Amino acid sequence: MRIAVVRQRYSAQGGAERFIERALAALAKQGLAVTVLAREWTGDPGNVIRCNPFYFGRVWRDWSFARAVCREVARQSFDLVQSHERIACCDIYRAGDGVHAQWLHNRSAALGPLARAGLALNPYHRYVLATERNLFSSAGLRAVICNSRMVKDDIRRHFGTPEAKLHVIYNGIDLEAFHPRLREAHRSSLRQQLGIPADASMFLHVGAGFERKGVFRLIEAFALSGLRDAHLVIVGTDKTRARAEQLARSRGVASHVHFAGTQADVRPWYGAADALVLATLYDPFPNAALEAMACGLPVVTTRQCGTAEIIDEGVNGFVVDALAVGELAQRLARLDRATAQEMGRRARERALGFGVEKMAEHFLTLYRTLLPA
Repeated sequence: MRIAVVRQRYSAQGGAERFIERALAALAKQGLAVTVLAREWTGDPGNVIRCNPFYFGRVWRDWSFARAVCREVARQSFDLVQSHERIACCDIYRAGDGVHAQWLHNRSAALGPLARAGLALNPYHRYVLATERNLFSSAGLRAVICNSRMVKDDIRRHFGTPEAKLHVIYNGIDLEAFHPRLREAHRSSLRQQLGIPADASMFLHVGAGFERKGVFRLIEAFALSGLRDAHLVIVGTDKTRARAEQLARSRGVASHVHFAGTQADVRPWYGAADALVLATLYDPFPNAALEAMACGLPVVTTRQCGTAEIIDEGVNGFVVDALAVGELAQRLARLDRATAQEMGRRARERALGFGVEKMAEHFLTLYRTLLPA
């Protein structure tokens, strides 16, 4: 079986790409020949066909890549084409980025009237919305993989896609690579490097895109929590980092908020932390949450995040509204180290149901239903 996987930019450090990498390895064990169609990539995803036409600007970038991919697909003899981009010439679309229309709706709720008007008139967003509509109305689209029930519900609500086409397949995790034993290996050394005392609570954020991931609201909530001895570590980079650093200074918590930038290996950071906090405005199902849970960390996230579906309130984490900064601050205040450790144990138990092999089995079952006998 020849499968094509489409992703415009393949970076070994990206969340979606870490998912693809795990999926490719697991599917290869099942005897599938997988080819990645990408504009550019880092790392080694295996067999790659480069689709990199000239472009200028974001609209031309996405449009030209889609045309190049569709031309390549027409030349090849793939059994199935699975796209992780909004491209209409695919058999399967994995909606790992969620629904752009829903993201814009959530984002608008956090903006003032002038900013909302600018958002509505932005040519790139208008292009993506049109592309999204074309994708879900395509006669060739045979299946949509949703990485959470939230995304499935969003697609049905916005596009009326038939239930039979929508398949919820959660992300998979390497349960040995992401394991509570990372605490023993990295907690002491990494905390010393950061200047964080061994007995201090350490909250971790992992992810780029500070606005969407809620970094500014997280800093506000951390300052409101009253946790004088706790530390917040932000792994990931963004063009708004300077503004986030200024916010931490203005709230008087700069010495307790650490900006670690992009990390090639996030596992030591999970090992050093007591909890993961994602105050995200819209996130279909972030890998970071599942990785953290597998490492034995409770997760604090929002109702606008697909991970909320596997969080049992007060058992393995907390769920708040994305815009409820005060509520988030209260949840952080409840996570003392003893509470976090017990909740983290239960988070690990929950994560055991999300092994990468199980995910691959679900993919393979779907592929077989789409191919002729």
